[in-house]
Amino acid sequence: MKKARFWKLSGAGNDFVLLAGRPKGRSGAALARALCDRRLGIGADGLLVMSQHGGRPRLDYWNADGSPAFCGNGSRCGALWAAANGLAKGRAFSLDSNRGRLEARLTKPGRAEITMPRPSKLKLAMKVAGYTVHYVDTGVPHAVVFISKNVDVDGLGRLLRFHKAFGKAGANVDFVSAAKGRLVVRTYERGVEGETLACGTGVVAAAVVANALGYAGTRVPVLARSGDVLNVTLADRPRLEGPGRVVFSGEVAL
Repeated sequence: MKKARFWKLSGAGNDFVLLAGRPKGRSGAALARALCDRRLGIGADGLLVMSQHGGRPRLDYWNADGSPAFCGNGSRCGALWAAANGLAKGRAFSLDSNRGRLEARLTKPGRAEITMPRPSKLKLAMKVAGYTVHYVDTGVPHAVVFISKNVDVDGLGRLLRFHKAFGKAGANVDFVSAAKGRLVVRTYERGVEGETLACGTGVVAAAVVANALGYAGTRVPVLARSGDVLNVTLADRPRLEGPGRVVFSGEVAL
């Protein structure tokens, strides 16, 4: 029976299984479904596979359901892991991903910042299922809804996530409010099909939309469901900063 070393990582509560390289003969999709299963596997929101190409670390990501995607918090965690394990030198370095090259920077012990993909396809004030929804792609598509009270994140998130307005692929859904000078975000994530404790691309989507509507400036602190604060700096390519850590590591049978 083959075994693989793994690391369980958390980025503001968004949790991941990381492998140093993809085992031969195993697809990333199949590994993600097996390892991210919270009952029969290690349990996680997604799978990170770290490798090296052209002298730079490369990070690939799959959601828990096996769908390939981009992940902001996963990329931050990957950057911290790469620095701690000798794949990157210094406090600032490049990290390749399926959405292009990301610039990573270690900001404090246990915290990292990365450049995010350039936001695209911004559409404000769409009417979807009776709700005012704002749409933007920040590496993956997001539907942003501003709220003034608690909502059924799983129920309403599922309804909007699969709505025809967002095409066959659907969208992540972010429920956003403002409190004490910062945004508060709860996210229903596609590929996980439920609420996660944080979503990096969702945090950036909320900041982009809030800025476009005049609700926020270019430096936006965002409180995640986990209670952690992530910081978004808006520019041509936004930057996402926040915590990440290794929860535990071990070996898993494949």
